[in-house]
Amino acid sequence: MIDISVLYCGLETPSTPHRYGRAITQIDPPEHQRMAVAKSAKERRPIVVWNITRTCNLKCLHCYTSSEAMKYPDELSLEDGKALIDDLADYKVPALLLSGGEPLVRPDVFELAEYARSKKLHVVLSTNGTLIDRETAQRLKDLKFAYVGISLDSAHAKIHDEFRGMEGAFKRTMQGFRHCVDVGQKVGLRLTLTPHTCGDLDGIFDFIDQEGINRACFYHLCPAGRGEGLAAMDAQTSRDAMDVLIRRTKKFHDEGKRVEILTVDNHCDGPYLYLKMKAENHPRADQVLEMLKWNGGAKYSSGVGIADIDFFGNVHADQFSMYRTFGNVKKRKFSEIWQDTSDPIMAGLKDRSGKIEGRCAGCRFREICGGSLRARAEISTGNPWAEDPGCYLSDEEIAGELV
Repeated sequence: MIDISVLYCGLETPSTPHRYGRAITQIDPPEHQRMAVAKSAKERRPIVVWNITRTCNLKCLHCYTSSEAMKYPDELSLEDGKALIDDLADYKVPALLLSGGEPLVRPDVFELAEYARSKKLHVVLSTNGTLIDRETAQRLKDLKFAYVGISLDSAHAKIHDEFRGMEGAFKRTMQGFRHCVDVGQKVGLRLTLTPHTCGDLDGIFDFIDQEGINRACFYHLCPAGRGEGLAAMDAQTSRDAMDVLIRRTKKFHDEGKRVEILTVDNHCDGPYLYLKMKAENHPRADQVLEMLKWNGGAKYSSGVGIADIDFFGNVHADQFSMYRTFGNVKKRKFSEIWQDTSDPIMAGLKDRSGKIEGRCAGCRFREICGGSLRARAEISTGNPWAEDPGCYLSDEEIAGELV
């Protein structure tokens, strides 16, 4: 993740020390929103995305699991899940993100969450929001979910419903969001950047402002699952999108509004932001460069600081890499699988030195970008170490001495 609000505007959040190794100012978040801080990014335990079910009540165009409204056999049982949670707690992962499919269709989702909270895990929910009524929102609040991320594809109901494959999805999603706000549950939006959504980013930011939304994560598309058929953004569209995100984040800050804006799954966003700050003679540009160096970008992301466990217990480097598994938690503890570097791909993710190829190999920002998203590179080229085709930096910008 690249936290534009933190890096560009100096906003402090509970995740800042985990993400950048330091606090900018002193805040005192509630205990259930705090994340463990490692001595270095390389030593961080992974944030674990657990797809607790593949079943979903929607059929989204960009779903990386190609989920549908059907029962899938052989998913992890409640007992399997509790054993997994025991291991994650013992291994001291900084956060457990419950995802799907749609996690709220799983009947024992709250029993799993309650058990994870009893183990003092930092628990996050990723949901389409359509199943959150007032009672559900209150249960999320009572169980002390650190955060609820609700997916949205447009500020316009018709477009969102088309992406989600269900008429009325937008209305139900926004009702779910408002129920969370009403009970005091920390909640935000998750949006995927596509050529279509990038055409109305200012409209989305107007919507964020009008609805009083205080956190939004913008995900760069990885062509996994049903998302494989969606058109990728070209370099100029990506740059234009980043410019809008930076400009509107600054506007929120200048107006005294505490809104967190983050980008996900394209680590060249960090160098792009830094170059923009240098060009503007931004007073914190040098500090931001040091924070990005500490973070390491993708170098300490998939296979290091991010992990995925799918519905069947298979362990992956991240949620977009389900085409490769390193083991199954029914047969072996996650903590053991994660630390086993006998697989050359896992070993390479743990240490990418000399492995990344193409433009990424010679990029002066490779120590703060880390070659970006390996899943996008491999899905697009068949080579796990190829350059990431999602990079939008110019040859001139990446040339020169290593930063």
